[in-house]
Amino acid sequence: MVVQTERDDGTWYECEGCGLMFDERKDARQHEQNCDSEDPSYIQ
Repeated sequence: MVVQTERDDGTWYECEGCGLMFDERKDARQHEQNCDSEDPSYIQ
């Protein structure tokens, strides 16, 4: 599920599965469809 969050000076959309944040809801929803609910791949 994507959660809307207010941070700094804008609105962000966070993937509840892995915590990755996006500035556009459509990007967050697209990520969510492919998310494996583990740490984001960029950390590996």
